[in-house]
Amino acid sequence: MPAPDRRRYILAVDLGSSGPKVALMADDGQMVAHAREHVETYFLPAGGVEQDPDDWWRACTAGVREVLEIARPPIDDVIGVTCTGQWAVTVPVDRSGQALMRAIHWMDSRGAPYTRRATGGAIKVAGYGARKLWRWLRLTGGVPVHSGNDALAHVLFIKHGRPEVYRDTYKFLDPTDYLGLRLSGRFAATPATIFPYLLTDNRDLARVDYDRQLLLWTGVDRDKLPDLVPVNTVLGPLLPAVAQEWGLSPQTQVVVGCGDTSAAAVGSGAVHDYDGHICIGTSSWLTSHVPFKKTAIGSYLGTMPAAIPGRNLIVAEQGPAGKCFEQFVERWFFADDPNLHPAPGFDRYQHALSLAESAPAGSDGLMFLPWLNGAGPPTGEAFMRGGFLNQSLRSDRAHALRAVLEGVAYNLRWLLAAEEKFIGRRYGELKFSGGGAQSPLWCQILADVFDRPIRQIAEPNHAIVRGAAYLAMVALGRWQLDEVPRMVTTNRTYQPNRENRGVYDAMFAEFVRAYRANRRLFARLNPRH
Repeated sequence: MPAPDRRRYILAVDLGSSGPKVALMADDGQMVAHAREHVETYFLPAGGVEQDPDDWWRACTAGVREVLEIARPPIDDVIGVTCTGQWAVTVPVDRSGQALMRAIHWMDSRGAPYTRRATGGAIKVAGYGARKLWRWLRLTGGVPVHSGNDALAHVLFIKHGRPEVYRDTYKFLDPTDYLGLRLSGRFAATPATIFPYLLTDNRDLARVDYDRQLLLWTGVDRDKLPDLVPVNTVLGPLLPAVAQEWGLSPQTQVVVGCGDTSAAAVGSGAVHDYDGHICIGTSSWLTSHVPFKKTAIGSYLGTMPAAIPGRNLIVAEQGPAGKCFEQFVERWFFADDPNLHPAPGFDRYQHALSLAESAPAGSDGLMFLPWLNGAGPPTGEAFMRGGFLNQSLRSDRAHALRAVLEGVAYNLRWLLAAEEKFIGRRYGELKFSGGGAQSPLWCQILADVFDRPIRQIAEPNHAIVRGAAYLAMVALGRWQLDEVPRMVTTNRTYQPNRENRGVYDAMFAEFVRAYRANRRLFARLNPRH
């Protein structure tokens, strides 16, 4: 009998907000090895948030070397490299591919005044010039946000606030496209990775291109934007110097990358239209692939080109989510008190989750507002902020920890209603991935708050990097797209606990009222946003 075809591998990099995760995925769907590295985020005055692209590269290189050292695959059997990660992050590079400054992060808001100026007009609708708003929505499916948190705002900030950098910029790149350049030598973007620039006509996914009128209104030069390639493009082989640095064959093919939202959906197995997917990592989102292009400005929902050819993905990222829990655990719960750091090996997050589980559903009325960096859909107001409401003398750490988990869930339920109206149908079972999905308690809270079954996928914290690898397998002809769902296994499906329905319905109603009651307060306290 002939020998079975030996395993082939994809090396996938997920450049998240806190740093890259690197994984070696086999073509039987198994993750062979993984590693994680950290990168610094720099918070600056006036809403500046930046990361260093050289730090990205150093961290990616360290992660790749660690993974290859663990797995020791035959080098010729690593057939592809691909990247995914945070999006709406902007890197200006020169002709040699060198970054001209630190990358402007998706949390950066310094471009907000320039966006408002570029999108204004004599007759305004929701703060936008009516004619401009109509064209942006009709062509792109989105509209530049006045909070300054999209890639277009970053480019405008550089153009007006750092004119010498703008002058010397050859191309503005998304993080995944920047890594693709470092790996292959090609300056390229896809309809999906260029979407946060909101300068393309996305009505026909087979012919996405930059729109001259949008470029004129914003003053962005077309020649400073990368040429567009299809979402399943193979950019070419690794540059020889990179192959040597990473310990790979120079024949290894570089597959164009995608954003983490697209990768997470695929990594959860949600590749068919209307397969609902929740991800809670640093941020949170609820999304699905859809067979149409649409925008609902009232709920800040729209579609963007997906990483799957010919498909669209709902854009519905809400901002800090897992970051809220991390913030509370790291900065409040375990702050610099030596008494809160017991023996080595103590897992502070497991301890915190155990405490949260001891509190009752609804946290005895303690409510957490999760808008630590502004509110995303379905409201989209950058000046909103978070905090606890209705604290009493009996409120303790357990109540507070559970309230954070519940507050993120209430926010997602608010989005769920808007999104189901947007797609014209009810989601059934929802797939759940991201670091938050590792918590059985958070899974059950979502099931109870949503009143829907929540499917916790196996290794949910690896869904993004796994999805990037799966897309690369398809692009390189190792798999068909329909094979992806069977590669994704389920840990458990959580069913709603009817006993908690009443308290969560009541708390959710008050959550929405709390938003409306505090809007003006937060607007006064945060006028720059």
